[in-house]
Amino acid sequence: MDKKVILLTGASSGLGKSTADYLTKKGYIVLGTSRTAAHPDEIRIDANTSFPLMIKMDVTSEQSISQVISFIQKKFGRIDILINNAGWGISGPIEKTSIDVTKSLFEINVFGMLRVTQQVLPLMRTQNQGLIINISSIGGVIGLPFQGLYSASKFAVEGISESLRMEVSQFGIKVVLVEPGDFKTSFTNNRKKICSSSSTYAQLLKRTTTVFEHDEQNGCDPILLAFKIEKIIRSSHPKVRYRIGSFSQKLVARIKGFISDKIVQWILMKYYKVK
Repeated sequence: MDKKVILLTGASSGLGKSTADYLTKKGYIVLGTSRTAAHPDEIRIDANTSFPLMIKMDVTSEQSISQVISFIQKKFGRIDILINNAGWGISGPIEKTSIDVTKSLFEINVFGMLRVTQQVLPLMRTQNQGLIINISSIGGVIGLPFQGLYSASKFAVEGISESLRMEVSQFGIKVVLVEPGDFKTSFTNNRKKICSSSSTYAQLLKRTTTVFEHDEQNGCDPILLAFKIEKIIRSSHPKVRYRIGSFSQKLVARIKGFISDKIVQWILMKYYKVK
């Protein structure tokens, strides 16, 4: 059987890199993307080509995405699996976060995912098969204090993915959500922080940030996400969503629909030292 071809966005660091490396070791052809890799026109595929192969792609550019998909189609003839992982985070009070910054966040986390998906789907339809894995977050089912706009972007990913799964099932295409909790990656240091020391929210934000940054830096090993993704790829009937993280994070996400919203918010405010 031919090796499956995987397009993985945001593969230069963190969860994306560990997943790309692991899936390559498991025998998949992994084509990872980042904004700093080699342009498709500069890449030559031969018997000595090593994978994961990194390709320059900007998820905010329709043209850039089209060039990469055309390159993959020409060289490999198909895309079996799309993993939408590209994204970034911000922390800070919603009141103090500018609309421009919020637009930039959604441009990558939501519209970037949508652009890539829309351009891959026609190819998957002609194949009569395909798997799309969208990396969301446990913060995509629970609004987190001082990460509200990041949560909002992931809530959007959740809604799009649920709807898309139903729309494309007739074509043999599966859509799956993966909701990571806290993982020890560079995501913590790369997060954009919104707030000045003179802000009304400064002290409260400092307390809350200390909690979630501590959890991230003591979080799960990224390889666990890679294990989970390979399990999904191997499944003939994958579920709508998979959560991976600490027991407490998965528990709060799971019980949200079974206890009152006030209790859920009390738990979160207590944990993140908002009160």
